[in-house]
Amino acid sequence: MKPVKALFAAFAFLLVALPAQAMNIEQIVSPSGIHAWLVREQAAPLVVLNYAFAGGSTQDPAGKSGAANLAINLLDEGAGGLDSKTFHERLENHAIELGFSVSRDYFRGTLRTLNEHRDEAADLLHLALSAPRFDNSAVERVRGQVAASLLRATTNPNSLASERWWQTAFPGHPYGREPGGTLASVPNITVADMRDYIGRVFARNGLTVTIVGDIDDKAAGALIDRAFASLPEQNNLRPVPDVTPQGLGKTIVIDIDVPQAVVTFGGPGLARHDPDFMAAYIVNHILGGGTFTSRLYREVREKRGLAYGVSDSLIWFKNTSVLLGGTATRADRTGEALKIIEREFKRMADEGPTADELTAAKAFLKASYVLNLDTSSKIAAQLTQIQIDDLGVDYMERRGAMMDAVTLTDAKRVARRLLSPGLLVTVAGQPKGVSSTGE
Repeated sequence: MKPVKALFAAFAFLLVALPAQAMNIEQIVSPSGIHAWLVREQAAPLVVLNYAFAGGSTQDPAGKSGAANLAINLLDEGAGGLDSKTFHERLENHAIELGFSVSRDYFRGTLRTLNEHRDEAADLLHLALSAPRFDNSAVERVRGQVAASLLRATTNPNSLASERWWQTAFPGHPYGREPGGTLASVPNITVADMRDYIGRVFARNGLTVTIVGDIDDKAAGALIDRAFASLPEQNNLRPVPDVTPQGLGKTIVIDIDVPQAVVTFGGPGLARHDPDFMAAYIVNHILGGGTFTSRLYREVREKRGLAYGVSDSLIWFKNTSVLLGGTATRADRTGEALKIIEREFKRMADEGPTADELTAAKAFLKASYVLNLDTSSKIAAQLTQIQIDDLGVDYMERRGAMMDAVTLTDAKRVARRLLSPGLLVTVAGQPKGVSSTGE
């Protein structure tokens, strides 16, 4: 374990979160006008900053998928007057953690620091976001690492099934591209492409910020400005059109010689602000979202032993939403497993959940929510997502009542709406009883 991680691990037992209804979320504005949410947590002398910029891999140039991903992997490889070695030494010497990631819609970042080093941490974050060096040696080293990962993915059934699902569901759309890029695209990404990405995306109008830790509002505002105030006021994002998943009813088999077959299945979901979203969330928990209690788990794993696990989730984006799931099973029993999954989707669409299932799902989802809030980092990430989804500062307090308001009639109606359109299925392996259809 690296020294920084060991230090933070030593404090982890102190960072137990308050229940959602007891959490005091302050809405603050920094001196430069940046809005943020703050939760004061004095259990340990730590500060966690979680933030996001609108604009993820959908902002990659045409033919250069992976540009955003390559850029974010280079942000801490030297910035301003600090080369890569010096930058990392500054992080290690001051017990500072920086993390960066990119999804289809967002660039996301985290900062964790001891209170005594928060100015240094903010300065290093500011340098990484505003003045990354993109030195040739670092670019080629990281490019090689990304390419090696992509090469491994060409023989990984999980990667193959997932990639084909997204390509088929969103043909010709930015959501159909792999955020990490391809073996063909990554070698062509230039430093100019990466600078173009950060120049268009890292701007204050697309910024969402949460701070959790032993810090007051004045110090939090100063920290925010130290990191972000000098960024451009306005981003310059390429428009992304709304889209719905295509290929429903298709099954696509990718032939690869592996012991198991990997199955990815999915279809349209519901937008986060759809009035039926909470009912759909509960229905999906009953169908496949509850890892050890769902119908899919019971029918596929417990009763027949066809897979180690099977699950699905509702995933929402700015311009679409999906219900996406997967499993892995023996090649000779893939057809049987897939028939059961499709049967359970249809049964839930036709009949909906039972009253007992609905009651149990509500109780579990309300009680388990606090498990997502057991550290300062998890609290900060959750609050950033709540801001992105525009759910309101009181969402945690209202969430239980919103679930209680879902009736059995609601659940049955929404089950039909959510699950009736059908599934797009991709299978990587040499499955028995399954063949490509609808192509």
